[in-house]
Amino acid sequence: MHPSHRPFALASLAGALLLAATAAFAQGEEAAIRKNLAERLPNLPKIDEVRRTPMPGVFELRVNETEILYTDAKGDFLIQGSLIDTKGKRNLTEERTDKLSAIPFDQLPLKDAFTIVRGNGARKLAVFEDPNCGYCKRFERDLQKVNNVTVHLFLYPILGADSVEKSKNLWCSKDKGRAWVDYMVNDKPIASASCDTTALQRNVEFGRKYRINGTPAMIFADGNRVPGAIGAADIEKHLATAQPDLK
Repeated sequence: MHPSHRPFALASLAGALLLAATAAFAQGEEAAIRKNLAERLPNLPKIDEVRRTPMPGVFELRVNETEILYTDAKGDFLIQGSLIDTKGKRNLTEERTDKLSAIPFDQLPLKDAFTIVRGNGARKLAVFEDPNCGYCKRFERDLQKVNNVTVHLFLYPILGADSVEKSKNLWCSKDKGRAWVDYMVNDKPIASASCDTTALQRNVEFGRKYRINGTPAMIFADGNRVPGAIGAADIEKHLATAQPDLK
């Protein structure tokens, strides 16, 4: 080796050794966290993943697929709550949870939903709703103000037997979209009807799989999921972020 090349070779070797040492140290920390928490908190859900956070000495624990907790390098302390980046004014916990709970729009079982198109229908939105959900009724009234959107409505009867019965009648209606708006927005009664309603059970199973625990629950074209009733202005913001506004 030419003498002039030795400093670069030594620097590369030192860098490689440092990376290896760092990786080994990180593995040791993760092993200690998993071991100590398993011994001390046997009822803690299985830890899916351990990650460093931007905050020195604090590690993220992912449990139940999308739930976030925090701990120190030895698992001596467990923190439940939000990690806030004060410089960037960002809720890191919320951002991470949103990413973990995102549902790819192309993986939605749209055959088990009915579709309502307003205007040119260029923008897309999927919503899981229960007909007995008061927040859903408020949401639907706001949604009437949003134009140029295609709404895929998943009936999601999780509030009791009456929700199931109403959902069955809605699903079997000749014009599902009209029956839905008439009931949710205009307070008109739902006519009795019968048909194959196995789609409703599939919706509930899909929701459980992706931890849709309340209604309304929105999924936008970029997979971003928004729980709870939001107003028309916020719906517009999410639609604009999810895809180009083609109005």
